[in-house]
Amino acid sequence: MRPRMKPIIIIGGGAIGSALSHDLTLRGFEVALFEKGELLSGTTGRHHGLLHSGGRYVLHDLETARECWEENWILKHIVPEGLEQNDGLFIALDDQDMSHMEGFLEGCREIDIPVKQLSPRQALALEPNLNSDLKAAIQIPDATMDAWRLPLHFFATARENGARIHPFAEVTAIHREGKRVIGVMIMNHQTHQSAFYTGDIVVNAAGPWAGKIAAMLDIPLPVCPAPGVMVSVQKRLTDMVINRLHPADDGDIVVPQRGLSILGTSTWLAEDPDRVDLPHDHIERIRATCAEMIPSLTRFPVHAAWCASRPLIVRDPGEDPTKISRTFDCLDHADIDDIEGFISVIGGKATTMRAMAEKTGDLICKKTGRTIPCQTRDTRLIPYRRWYKGRL
Repeated sequence: MRPRMKPIIIIGGGAIGSALSHDLTLRGFEVALFEKGELLSGTTGRHHGLLHSGGRYVLHDLETARECWEENWILKHIVPEGLEQNDGLFIALDDQDMSHMEGFLEGCREIDIPVKQLSPRQALALEPNLNSDLKAAIQIPDATMDAWRLPLHFFATARENGARIHPFAEVTAIHREGKRVIGVMIMNHQTHQSAFYTGDIVVNAAGPWAGKIAAMLDIPLPVCPAPGVMVSVQKRLTDMVINRLHPADDGDIVVPQRGLSILGTSTWLAEDPDRVDLPHDHIERIRATCAEMIPSLTRFPVHAAWCASRPLIVRDPGEDPTKISRTFDCLDHADIDDIEGFISVIGGKATTMRAMAEKTGDLICKKTGRTIPCQTRDTRLIPYRRWYKGRL
């Protein structure tokens, strides 16, 4: 008989933690997840809510584009009620944009992203608020998500299947015996009491805070917080997601969210995700560049402006942050740092959270001698409202 396992401990209550807790419970693991604040209160709850088709990356990051397209299709299948399947447009406004047309279409063909080329008249019939001087448009299967509700579907399903999920529970230390991690010390910010939790494997899924978690074991991680500013205006100006037809850059995307339009985003590298200020000059710069695509947006007041830190895998700090890949990796520190029982999941996007969880779950199965396939590709998630069952 296989000896009873201790729980898998997950550090981080964002998108990755939500999907991983769901993945592991379906495979029969016990799960204990710890988040230092409210669930989804870090980067996950602050992004603009684009469910990527991959189009944003086909010109310069084909690996991420491929990951996004596959996950776009899967999420539309397993949690359709968490999405607005409204498609997107990539629009060309000048000759430089037009020079990217063939490369964009070729990249989409290479990874089978379906596209539809539109004339300016066709694009304006779909989205009358677009710049009337646009030269061309390409329709693509982008979608929008609620940055907060979508991962809550994962959390609700995971808890229904037995996961123990602890918000306001901060990991203050990671304990090991020799070269093996054995558990974590937790400070419960609701009771103001500390407790020690043991686990067979500890997964560092803390997003841009992953470097701080790894530093508790003196492990360096190639992850860097990359903040970006987003601005919402008090008007839904389009039904579809609008992108500029060029390699992803600052201020070149408009994402409709309910009655608002989210304009994004800027990018820079930071040292500490807890010490990031909102550069107010970014707000007007983003409004100005997005207004090149949708001129009327300047007539509507700013509803809010905020920033969130991406967890980028950065191996060359001198690289242009807009060009750094948005792909992800799952690191087994037994292989890299000779520390058993500790895994870090770094990089990635909200769109690829399920894929990140699948890769991590596969590694955990390998390390624990189990051969249990991933089940999250076709398991429908329960409604996010079930998270509140018994809590109202």
